Amino acid sequence: MLSKSNSKSKVVLLCCLFVILSIANSYGQNTTYNQFWNEFQFNQTLSKKWATEIDVAAAYSSTESSPNLFENTIQRSLRGWGHYYFSPRWKFSAFVAYFNNRDVPEIGQFESPEWRFALQSIYYFHKTGYTLSTRMRGEYRHMQNEDGDYENIFRYRQQVKYMQPINSKLLRAGVVYAIASDELYFKSGAKVTGESFFDRNRLNIGAGYLFSDDFQVELTYCNEYLPRNSGNQTTNAASLTITFNNLFRNLQKKIAPKKEPEAKEEE
Repeated sequence: MLSKSNSKSKVVLLCCLFVILSIANSYGQNTTYNQFWNEFQFNQTLSKKWATEIDVAAAYSSTESSPNLFENTIQRSLRGWGHYYFSPRWKFSAFVAYFNNRDVPEIGQFESPEWRFALQSIYYFHKTGYTLSTRMRGEYRHMQNEDGDYENIFRYRQQVKYMQPINSKLLRAGVVYAIASDELYFKSGAKVTGESFFDRNRLNIGAGYLFSDDFQVELTYCNEYLPRNSGNQTTNAASLTITFNNLFRNLQKKIAPKKEPEAKEEE
């Protein structure tokens, strides 16, 4: 009779062999794309608890025949957010967005307009010298497939993010900070996005700089792995995000003339 330790060893060995064979099988079918993503974020505070946000973004990609990451403009999007700061640890958000998908490698070489709605919550672990957060997002995607029919896709995203100031203990003007995050995606099956339940894994590493409390820039590298029945995909992307806080309010303050106090009439 085999001992329990031997049985466990055989199970572990079989699992390792299965993983190795899966990796070897997917390696030959893997397709790699180079991409550039850029996004402009405009945040506006309404009160201590509420804020709005508008994002304007675009994505560019290489093709199987060209390594130029600006070969195709594959996506443009416009997204409107509402944020509620429930407590120093909890932030709840919702958005509605329109995506003009065109020649997106993961979807196919055709135009696929998409409306997207999402609910999101972020929990912050505030620590001395760094911030750790976990983000939970549920998305409803209404998008067009190759036949011209619209399909509904439900997707769940789970992210863990680490942020640490480099030249200060606090995030403020003049501070450089490091960013690292990993996110898992799960989705319902559809013709336009594939039938696989596990959608992708996205790893981000980069840095940001706070020019002021109202203006910051982030530059990151993203490695995204997408398992697909037709062949796995890997995306290496450079991402540039520029954020403006209370831009229109600040411009209004600079443009609007300051009212001088009225001089008192002499008696």
